[in-house]
Amino acid sequence: MRTTIPVLTLSSLLLVGTGSGAEPEKYDLVIYGGSSAAIAAAVQAKKMGRSVVVIESSDRIGGLTTGGLGQTDIGNKHVIGGISRDFYRDVRRWYQKPESWKWEKKPEAGAFRGTGQSQTTSEEDTLWTFEPSTALSIYHDWVKQHGITIVYGERLNRKGETKSKDNGTGYWVAAPGIVAEGVVKDGNRITEIVMESGKRFAGKFFMDATYEGDLLASSGVAYTVGREGFDVYQEDLNGVQSKRGKHHQLADGVDPYVKPGDSSSGLLPWVDTTGPQNEGASDHRIQAYCFRMCLTDVKENQIPFHKPDGYNEQWYELLFRHFENGGGAGRFPWINSHMPNRKTDTNNRDGFSTDFIGQNYEWPEGTYDKRKEIQAKHLLYQQGVMWSLANHPRIPERVRAEVSKWGMTKDEFTDGAGWQKQIYVREGRRMISDLVMLQQHCQQLKPVEDSVGMGAYTMDSHHVRRYIDEKGQVKNEGDVQVGGFPPYPISYRSIVPREQECANLVVPIALSSSHMAFGSIRMEPVFMILGQSGATAVSHAIDQNSSLQKIDYPKLRERLLADGQILNFEAPKPDRTKLKEIASFKGIIVDDATAETTGEWSPSVLLVGLGEGFQHEHSTGDGKSSAKFTAKLPKAGRYDVQVAYPANNNRASNVPVTVSARDGEKQTTLNQKKAPDIEGAFVSLGQFDFDEKGSVTISNKGTNGHVVIDAVRWVPVTP
Repeated sequence: MRTTIPVLTLSSLLLVGTGSGAEPEKYDLVIYGGSSAAIAAAVQAKKMGRSVVVIESSDRIGGLTTGGLGQTDIGNKHVIGGISRDFYRDVRRWYQKPESWKWEKKPEAGAFRGTGQSQTTSEEDTLWTFEPSTALSIYHDWVKQHGITIVYGERLNRKGETKSKDNGTGYWVAAPGIVAEGVVKDGNRITEIVMESGKRFAGKFFMDATYEGDLLASSGVAYTVGREGFDVYQEDLNGVQSKRGKHHQLADGVDPYVKPGDSSSGLLPWVDTTGPQNEGASDHRIQAYCFRMCLTDVKENQIPFHKPDGYNEQWYELLFRHFENGGGAGRFPWINSHMPNRKTDTNNRDGFSTDFIGQNYEWPEGTYDKRKEIQAKHLLYQQGVMWSLANHPRIPERVRAEVSKWGMTKDEFTDGAGWQKQIYVREGRRMISDLVMLQQHCQQLKPVEDSVGMGAYTMDSHHVRRYIDEKGQVKNEGDVQVGGFPPYPISYRSIVPREQECANLVVPIALSSSHMAFGSIRMEPVFMILGQSGATAVSHAIDQNSSLQKIDYPKLRERLLADGQILNFEAPKPDRTKLKEIASFKGIIVDDATAETTGEWSPSVLLVGLGEGFQHEHSTGDGKSSAKFTAKLPKAGRYDVQVAYPANNNRASNVPVTVSARDGEKQTTLNQKKAPDIEGAFVSLGQFDFDEKGSVTISNKGTNGHVVIDAVRWVPVTP
């Protein structure tokens, strides 16, 4: 007798899956993992007339999109198309409704504009910042509208799955071929997957939409975990990067020992003394995880930070010493990105913050119990971070005062007192397929001919470990933030395994990519794009009665474009009319191109400002970046000193400026959020007396945002 298991979905009560003793219902596409990629894929499958089921191990769909990541990391909004863009259109429509604004007044323009790269203009039909509950409601609406079957609370039986190991060079790989108990294969095709409960789901094709890559690993597909060294793919940004990690760094002088200076007292928690130490070497480490907190400053909707049971003060000793050694740059150590209704998406920033560095290495391949243990430890750590920042006497008073204004949110993640279950898995397993996306693909040094979507974000790795440097102090290692390249295509071959390993599996998240390229690809809108493209490929493979690897790519491309996907990007020609000619202004002007700089400055891709544009540093506030503008003046006398810069909300409001004049150095600050008020280009620093030479130095010491440099002008003052 055939048995069926009733599953309550958001659309209806459906009969899906079976116990191990009966034939399971068969779907065109079985999706394991309920992430944003899964929902986009399921919508596309339904639109193409295919049967689909989404199996989610928790009780919540949407992954990080509904799990606190409301500050959309985009890189370039123009390359977000298809169902992914539909989501952000629905966000815009959601906040057009007056009833969507409970904790603040609806903005007059009709939409919350957001901050930073997620800013929205009044002309756009999208919105890129949102509350977690809003994202969840939109996905629930989609599920109901399309009649998508969601199965909650079921976990794949991963017993016997393959594991990665060091190949002898520090590079960790898992060889193909070992199939776990929860995957049934006929040759190179999966026929069904089995849950821990015994429920079975059969399908023509399967999708791994997990952040960890659980289904691909259980299916005997090759993968890697960790960082590839330079020798693997010749990526100079990959592997151990202790010399590059200037961002989010601990202050100089932080001692690693329980008793400062006494090695016999033992190391403080989370300091890693194991190798390798060589620059560019491979290792098994992955970038740190955290929870993307949804905070609020509305007292009626706020849950104050609490001292968690199990709080261990020693866990935060590095934080205290960081501040005591001058770290923190006068700001609280997180990024508070503002969401509608006076909420935030709060993320890691600075040398000691919400990232639990080095404590997630076992997550990608860990058992469910091990992951539960790691998640609980991360939660304890992060709750302790927040309580310490708000209350501990060794935290600077200015930081405690600011942090105490905030708290968890009562009406988000209500079953966790404001804390979500979805940990921010920035990186898990990564498939190794016929094409591995690399740093060179991101920088377009290698072509991709079979695009199924585009990446555009900076190659971004958070720190992976804490170690003791040659000076005997604790430093973070692994942070790499390199951008400046245009949007790039993502290969179809990177989201399907090698055919001999599995012919009917698509992998839109744990795709075939190096650690460094994944740092750019790993954005929620991109995962949605790849989920949609993967589901489209499945439908074409069904029509063509072929493997995923042998589908007709030109036909796939045609359908993707018809569905609004953006597969290639031709940058608009730069509008040089926005640049102001230096010769058109009176006075003695020194452009940033001739300034004497120290530290890291990057030319902007925006052609605005004077001369050939401007440069920016990377919002480190570490005092290591400066620019000295020196002018030879026609004669001694009094001059009005003016600074040119393009203003923006992500600029620093406290930029230190030193004017070297006849009677010594004068210190002042510059607010680069405020638009210049002199000829639309300059802001005056005041009038000073000079001999026949003068200089102005702009620094990023202690700054609270990006510092930009464009030009400095000396205008003679007529007596």
